Amino acid sequence: PTRPCCSKTIGTMLPCNVVVQQRAGEDVEVAAIDPVASMQTVDNPALKRAAHQVGVKLQRAVESI
Repeated sequence: PTRPCCSKTIGTMLPCNVVVQQRAGEDVEVAAIDPVASMQTVDNPALKRAAHQVGVKLQRAVESI
């Protein structure tokens, strides 16, 4: 079911990808797109609030690695 704040196709813009790559030596880089930035073209305040919440959780997850 679609949430009230979201369209059926909005999933194509969501930051579902996280990139993990080994850098020089033993360094590992973890990166993800900012969901707030990816939702800038969507005129839906509820969706923008949801994107902010997702961004906070995603940042916390990446920083805990």
